[in-house]
Amino acid sequence: MGIEQASRAPGTAEVVIDVPPVNALDVASWFALAETVTAAGRHPDVRVVVLRAEGRGFCAGVDIKEIQARGDEALVGVNRGCAAAFAAVYDCEVPVVAAVHGFCLGGGIGLVGNADLVVASEDATFGLPEVDRGALGAATHLSRLVPQHKMREMVYTAAPITAPELARYGSLAAVVPGAELVDSAYALAGKLAEKSPTILRRAKESLNGIDPVDVKRSYRFEQGFTYELHVGGVADEQRQAFVDKRQADTSR
Repeated sequence: MGIEQASRAPGTAEVVIDVPPVNALDVASWFALAETVTAAGRHPDVRVVVLRAEGRGFCAGVDIKEIQARGDEALVGVNRGCAAAFAAVYDCEVPVVAAVHGFCLGGGIGLVGNADLVVASEDATFGLPEVDRGALGAATHLSRLVPQHKMREMVYTAAPITAPELARYGSLAAVVPGAELVDSAYALAGKLAEKSPTILRRAKESLNGIDPVDVKRSYRFEQGFTYELHVGGVADEQRQAFVDKRQADTSR
């Protein structure tokens, strides 16, 4: 368990998130994910990376309990770890196909929004609960999946959307039954693995080069407001309410 790498098809590397119970990643896991994705993309025999998860959902974001237990050190660490993991997916030398099942929340949106292609199971949901957790971030990546005003609605309300709804925005390559998710992701990856590895890598580099938004810089800008909320004491109440499983005080 943890962050695992495997290979089950020629030209394809598989990176698996497996951190029970809900794939909420601590600081070390975010950095491990970044290192694993980067290493997979650098391997000369790899032409595409499949990013998927085991368990109840794709990713529940950061481990809030770790932040509450370790304070500033963990908050700074997880900010840097998330930035590293999201950047690793974006900068991966080959295309990344994300296979999403169950919930994809917070940091999960950062991973999926920076992926090149996304396949989802019919039960998948996508959301940014950050406003309810005293944080900000990954709106940068959500805006790559949904239109601007939908992104703002999802950030302000913290309400998730379903895979079929996300598919209507053209952001998913396929929505399939859960039992077919991995095979579907590999079928899509297989089409890419048939291409020239040199051309495929240059295509990835060229597409990143014409992006209208610098996703790494944009995300780090968002993170500054997370720390501002933390220093102001507002974020701690939101996080602790989540840990305590109670309604947060929203008077501030």
